[in-house]
Amino acid sequence: MKIAIHPNITKSGAGEILERVIKFAQKNDIQLILPPREGKFFYHEELIVPDIDRENLDMAISIGGDGTLLGLCRRLAKNGVPVCGINIGHLGFLADIEPSEIEAKLTKIVKKEYKIEQRLMLSAFIKRENEIKYVGSAVNDIVVSKCGVSRMLHFNLSINDYTVTSYKADGLIISTPTGSTAYSLSAGGPIVNPKVKGIIVTPICPHACFIRPMVIDESEQVKLDIINIISMSKRSVNLTLDGQESIDIEPNDEILIQKANFPAQIIRFEDKNFYQTFMSKLFC
Repeated sequence: MKIAIHPNITKSGAGEILERVIKFAQKNDIQLILPPREGKFFYHEELIVPDIDRENLDMAISIGGDGTLLGLCRRLAKNGVPVCGINIGHLGFLADIEPSEIEAKLTKIVKKEYKIEQRLMLSAFIKRENEIKYVGSAVNDIVVSKCGVSRMLHFNLSINDYTVTSYKADGLIISTPTGSTAYSLSAGGPIVNPKVKGIIVTPICPHACFIRPMVIDESEQVKLDIINIISMSKRSVNLTLDGQESIDIEPNDEILIQKANFPAQIIRFEDKNFYQTFMSKLFC
């Protein structure tokens, strides 16, 4: 079994967790490999593989929080590599292994006592000067929002080329069911089981009483046209992928968001389910 391990070098305790994983791997005939930066940082040059994302992997494991896992999913989803997370972050909603469970859960992995959940991902495109450019994909959400002190946005929302409504708001969250418990939830969006085949559209601070979040079919394409961006300052609006990668939106840009051609593959264990995790993490 070949596993890529991706520890977050900014997280306290990541080195200690990494040593436990390495010790387990040595005892259980697991080939463990590390990216160059992380391998050098934690003094394990012997495990470094330069172009690690191109390796033929059985899985990848992140050491960090949900953000570390999301970033790893975005990198490896196109390659069909399943990802699992060891949680040393604050919430750990997606990272399924707690520090106290490491050896037990790694034993389950060796015995193949786990399941791989296929999670919907979203892809974002920008139509600029009649050319459509791929921006990137997200596991949780794609957010279009104002920057700094710029004023409220005014934009049209179309679904499959039909103009559904016009928003005045601070922005819009286009979320997967996986991301329904993230930013969308904070903005008043619904809690959606990740098994539901849908996309959640949640306005951020809408300036209207009747505006509510919507759940649409996963096959539908969302298009956004920002009406007042021409009169706004440069870099006043951006598009963000999972809160980690962003691109500035320019005047006359059309934003297209749709189901990605590939899912995220997240490893889960039978002793936990969505409702148990939701109640324990968000109501504690």
